[in-house]
Amino acid sequence: MGTDVRLGAMDGVFTVAGVRPARDGMTISRDAGLGSENTVTFFALGAGTSISRERYDMTSMYIGALGEAVFLTGDDAGRQSFLDGDMLIVPGGTLCGVESGSGAVYTEIIIKKEINMNNLVKAGEVMKLKNLIQYEEGSISNIDIVSNPTMKFVLMAFDEGTGLQPHRAPGNAIIFALEGKAVIGYEGKDYTISAGENFRFEKNGLHSVTAAGKFKMALLLVIE
Repeated sequence: MGTDVRLGAMDGVFTVAGVRPARDGMTISRDAGLGSENTVTFFALGAGTSISRERYDMTSMYIGALGEAVFLTGDDAGRQSFLDGDMLIVPGGTLCGVESGSGAVYTEIIIKKEINMNNLVKAGEVMKLKNLIQYEEGSISNIDIVSNPTMKFVLMAFDEGTGLQPHRAPGNAIIFALEGKAVIGYEGKDYTISAGENFRFEKNGLHSVTAAGKFKMALLLVIE
């Protein structure tokens, strides 16, 4: 199943909503096929649907892809609007549910080991990812949001004219483009990626990133 997801819908530039579109009256989930130690799933909520509140024993993380959802967190079911480009980190043992009036698509990451979390992040609070990192003149900025020996979620801001030289990652990875455009070089081919789009690297896949103007992205790396 994971191989079909990897080599089909996520071949080249894609969107999470394109891989797993919402259907009226249904909630649907699809394994992203990144690994087994950390579970990455695409969720699509049709208009007027919801997922009942439940508790995970481990930390869960959510990345908005399309539409608007409302997350209900904590014993008091506090309501928070959740849009594309938003992030929510929910500590283990916390009640959490989600609903959508108009339909929404998002990525869920279940992190099965203890994490290191950046002090910029407030667990349980919806945050706009691109606002957590700023551009530095002539430079590439990098912030580790959460990490442990089996995964890393990183924000990067590329000033105009900057980029990463071809290199190989130690695990499967997905880029979430947050602002601007860039050219992704992957195994000898170039792909243009824009805000709201995604790109997947296979473990040890040769890749590069070249900003086309200013560019912000998030990178989810699963090391297994």
